[in-house]
Amino acid sequence: MSHSYFTRKLLNIKDKNITFSKDYLEKVKLNGITSFIFKGILTYQPTHCQKCGTLFDSKFKKHGFKTSRIVIPKVSLHDTYLDLKKQRYYCGHCQSTFTLSTSIVEKNCYISYHTKHAIALEAQNKISECDIARRHQVSHSTVNRIIHSFYESQTLNLNYLPENLCFDEFKSVKSAEGHMSFIFCDADSKQIIDIVEDRRLNSLQAYFKRYTKEARHRVKNIVIDMYAPYISLIKDLFPHAQIIIDKFHLVQHLSRTLNKTRIRFMKKFKKHGRKFKRYWRLFLKSHALLNTTTYRSVYCFKQPMREIDILNFLLDLSPELKATYDLYQELLFALQTKNLKRFNHLLETEHPLVSPEFQTAFQTFKTYQSYIKNTLSTHYTNGPIEGINNKIKVIKRIAFGYRSFYHFKSRILMVQNLTKPKTKILAA
Repeated sequence: MSHSYFTRKLLNIKDKNITFSKDYLEKVKLNGITSFIFKGILTYQPTHCQKCGTLFDSKFKKHGFKTSRIVIPKVSLHDTYLDLKKQRYYCGHCQSTFTLSTSIVEKNCYISYHTKHAIALEAQNKISECDIARRHQVSHSTVNRIIHSFYESQTLNLNYLPENLCFDEFKSVKSAEGHMSFIFCDADSKQIIDIVEDRRLNSLQAYFKRYTKEARHRVKNIVIDMYAPYISLIKDLFPHAQIIIDKFHLVQHLSRTLNKTRIRFMKKFKKHGRKFKRYWRLFLKSHALLNTTTYRSVYCFKQPMREIDILNFLLDLSPELKATYDLYQELLFALQTKNLKRFNHLLETEHPLVSPEFQTAFQTFKTYQSYIKNTLSTHYTNGPIEGINNKIKVIKRIAFGYRSFYHFKSRILMVQNLTKPKTKILAA
């Protein structure tokens, strides 16, 4: 077999009309980067004139060559180009010239189909588009254009919704109204269903009204954080769904409230301010996880102490702080063990000694008591969607932010493998 055959195999070129001479490879420096340039020739007898459509006859004459430098995938991690000499023909019927075309590149384009495929597939990874552009010797705008042209737009089935859903939001692009975008997923399969630019109630109502009544009525459980508009939305459009407050957000609300109380006492007892500041984690830690056996030399104390000793020293400074901490631990234990009876008993009991900050949080828990009951009696959480949100933050941080919400959403769906490359383009 000829060296042209093996060169086409190496470059994954299926067009047999492209041949290579013996000195087909040149190693040069382009813009300071060592690159490979393959030199090929495209020639064959055309069937008709590309201008007037006349069938090939004796009035067709060869009219020199036109050389195009085509970007192709890297070889041995070197930037690689194909200098393709395309045969030109003169048509005696319309007195015009035309250049032969090839299947490896689109007409009037200098980026090969294989390079475009590689760019489109790499967009499914957590990588910035600037890095993709640098790897494939193209511009950032080219990568942007290829990504949108190679992937099908997301299609929604407005006649179907899963029985169990997770609602949440994430910090979106600056141009998005409300600055926060809404995302919801299937609580069982953990797959994103859709992303909405605006999380405000009016926008969400208009969005979910696009789904049929049957689709909305079949939803049984929806997990949310303590965002009041979500509750209004569910009561209005999902009449058969029970509202579940995510357990993580309940614990987070308790922790933040206790932290506010600790900071207030840190400012009050200035003599022990450093102790309050340095050992803030001990207040939030579950009591069962505190070290009660090992004595260690600790900062701010002259003698070795256990974690439980440090905490008891700070709590003994104020009965109010101790009562607040004890209630925090009781509620935390009830949530962790899903002890609904104990949790309801704590809510129904008066706690006059606890801090004003905790009294406010207590009233919030009483307001959401019926939804917290669902939290403790089911296994659904917002864990799956929080994991997705973490990945979204990574995508955004790697790219140093996005301007267009449409483009940001497209990249999220690509990374999650929820949009597929167009079949016709992949078959090219």
